[in-house]
Amino acid sequence: MAIPRLKEIYLKKVVPGLMEKFQYKSIMQVPRVTKIAINKGIGAAVADKKLVDVGVDELGLITGQKAVATKSKNAISNFKLRENMPIGCMVTLRGDRMFEFLDRLVNISLPRVRDFRGVSPKAFDGRGNYTLGIKDQLIFPEIDYNKVDKTRGMNISITTTAKTDAEGVSLLKLMGMPFRPQ
Repeated sequence: MAIPRLKEIYLKKVVPGLMEKFQYKSIMQVPRVTKIAINKGIGAAVADKKLVDVGVDELGLITGQKAVATKSKNAISNFKLRENMPIGCMVTLRGDRMFEFLDRLVNISLPRVRDFRGVSPKAFDGRGNYTLGIKDQLIFPEIDYNKVDKTRGMNISITTTAKTDAEGVSLLKLMGMPFRPQ
């Protein structure tokens, strides 16, 4: 089986670059991406449950892995929301699928965003993990424009083993993430 292109880049360029920059003594100290979680909230699913199925199918097309419907934890009467109603979907990617998705996100999908100047480098959580909000699912080439009834966004959370935000920024920058200059 072929090694994903981004994984090869990580092993050949990112690891030596980070070892030199942060003076790691062991290759095991070098930060790596452990998982990518993609969440899609579908608030309109309170009225129409089929919207969750559409969201699950779209996430499945984008990631290449079956998504799971998420259910509400609490009942909120003002929103006509009951407990355990499906109101979103999510998928967690690890291993080769994670590298393939990150590669497609960075090189194909993000440049398709209108007036794209880079992603914000301020969306780190203090421990090297990065969260990116996307307003439109149409930036992914797998989604057919004619089959979309309404544009819906999603959150993409990239979890790393980096200890600090500086390490996380360096890791993602070397992997090709287009950060906006500050």
